[in-house]
Amino acid sequence: MRRRLPLTLVVGVLLVALVIVTALISSVWTPSDPTHVEVSARMKGPTTSYLLGTDQLGRDELSRIMAGARNTLLVGIVTVLIAIGVGVPLGGVAALYRGRVEDTTMRLSDVLLAFPAILLAIMFAAVFQPSTVTAMAAIGIALVPVFARVVRGAGLQIMQQDYVTITRTYGGSNAWIFVRHVLPNVSSVLIVQATVAFAVAILAEAALSYLGLGTPPPTPSWGRMLSESQTFLDQAPMLAFWPGASIALAVLGFNLLGDGLRDLLDPKLVERLELSS
Repeated sequence: MRRRLPLTLVVGVLLVALVIVTALISSVWTPSDPTHVEVSARMKGPTTSYLLGTDQLGRDELSRIMAGARNTLLVGIVTVLIAIGVGVPLGGVAALYRGRVEDTTMRLSDVLLAFPAILLAIMFAAVFQPSTVTAMAAIGIALVPVFARVVRGAGLQIMQQDYVTITRTYGGSNAWIFVRHVLPNVSSVLIVQATVAFAVAILAEAALSYLGLGTPPPTPSWGRMLSESQTFLDQAPMLAFWPGASIALAVLGFNLLGDGLRDLLDPKLVERLELSS
């Protein structure tokens, strides 16, 4: 019997697709230049020329929301790649080499886990300067322990399987075991974790931009747009609504996507559903 897709997966895909499509469109077209300042048009409400109105400097709010989606996707993609690129090998080393190597790797992961992304960004900003690169590096490093623990936990179970023992008996190296057996078996878990990490990265970047530690002006950023609009809540509350709603929908979309993929890819859940049907 054909199993129906989880509702969370469908809704998550739609919301994520909306963010991606908006970002792709903004890379080639926006209603107006998102960085163009027109003082005479400041604080206008929705009109035919400005569908979402203008901000305190007369910049088109819709264009800035669209351009902010592009910046958000960039931060999320690079952040997750950093976390996977460092966390997966660390977790693999901990699973393959037990004893002192495992202890050292996991203690390093614990140290990174003790530093939230915002605190790391503050440290990076003090050493370098606030920028998109600084924010991506800080968030990516903060997410490394998550992937390292996931790969280590799954890898320890895989290393106890008979086919791994047979591979070792015939002279298979640890690198071969990691690539041939560990990675394929943890790939579904990594996909789910990557979508959740993407949501965390979006929220963290928005928080850093809100504090002035993320994407610098004039590049549009949802977090900084939210920060700039708080001064004008009495005059134009919608200035805060649009970037806030964009952040919420993007985070919700990736979280729902992760939940849906987990329901779809979880072997135990699939087996239970098949038995019940």
